[in-house]
Amino acid sequence: MNFFKIISTTIFLCAFIYFEYFGLSSKLINTIFALSGFYLLFSVDKKELFYIGFLTSIVWFWWIAYSFIYYDLSYLIPLVIIGIGLIYAILFYFIGLFDNLYYKLFYIFALSFICPFGFNWFELKLLFVNSYIGITNLDFALVLISIVILKSFTYTKRYLVIIPLIFTLSYKNHTINSPDLKIKLANINIAQDIKWQKHKLQQIIQINLDAINQAISEKYDLVVLPETTLPMVLNQNRELVNILKQKAKSIDIIIGSLYFKSNQYQNASYFFTKDKLQIATKVVLIPFGEAVPLPEKIRDFINNTFYDGAKDYIPALKPTDFTIKGIKFRNAICYEATTDKIFENLDTKYMIAISNNAWFVPSIQPTLQKLLLKYYSKKYNIMIFSVNNMSANYIIK
Repeated sequence: MNFFKIISTTIFLCAFIYFEYFGLSSKLINTIFALSGFYLLFSVDKKELFYIGFLTSIVWFWWIAYSFIYYDLSYLIPLVIIGIGLIYAILFYFIGLFDNLYYKLFYIFALSFICPFGFNWFELKLLFVNSYIGITNLDFALVLISIVILKSFTYTKRYLVIIPLIFTLSYKNHTINSPDLKIKLANINIAQDIKWQKHKLQQIIQINLDAINQAISEKYDLVVLPETTLPMVLNQNRELVNILKQKAKSIDIIIGSLYFKSNQYQNASYFFTKDKLQIATKVVLIPFGEAVPLPEKIRDFINNTFYDGAKDYIPALKPTDFTIKGIKFRNAICYEATTDKIFENLDTKYMIAISNNAWFVPSIQPTLQKLLLKYYSKKYNIMIFSVNNMSANYIIK
């Protein structure tokens, strides 16, 4: 077993995230690293692939276990990290199940569509999001074909690898014009360990009201605040709803909170405009965070054992759009902004995505989320306004 190849391949498949995290991202280096990583996947045996999958997934997703601190389940952190590693170790192992280049090509291509328990953040095309290579399925297929050519053709014919790679080159920039609105992305930083403490509620409410008041004083058209920035069931707090309606006479407001109806809880965005209120609930739930994607008996056991008997949130049936000053915006809440489902029946070029990243900071999670949003922005040619608790806000276009 070649440990140098294992470590090298892992570095090539993971470096782009950390380059972005430390502000060192380079299109040229990302392109070279990505192509090198995929080349090595064709060059190692199944035992080495097992360890590459284990290490790569941990380097991508170690931060998932971080959230267990807030459930008083810190003792599970090592088990969660190892479990994540083993899932992808097995998936990678199957790359080398047959010593056939065309089998490997097909499997590596298919691996980008395999989402264990519905978790889709291991997107292999993400390696090209800040590179000279495109991020479409065709681009990815052509990259893999070029590697097969390189490995199977004789030395004198290897120049043919250039042909498929030429068609993957991506120089296209988005041409979306910014909406004719003055939009304030509120800077909110509320730590997860205090967010749901009852004695902190009034202070947190005031932090959000102060952000709205500041946006009003600065004459913005719209202020956007993060996911569950009001840690309550907002539709059951008539007094606060009335306060927000009053402020919405001066500015449109999008704010995250919980929603309760028909004995069911939902994660929601509340859109206040003039004297109207529109509520959009989450379509795609976070696996094991908002819903346990397992059979009912196992799901109930997990909820009762680890989440104090909490029930899964209920997803909405379809995405919601908000019309703001005549301009339509697709609403997205956290994880769902990085799924294809939220882009179904899309007829706008703008999205507002609100998130609570306090679960995972400090970590690379906000960086990986930003890269994923950039991927979906390119894929669907859409401008995304991302507002996040405990991490930076940004506009992707």
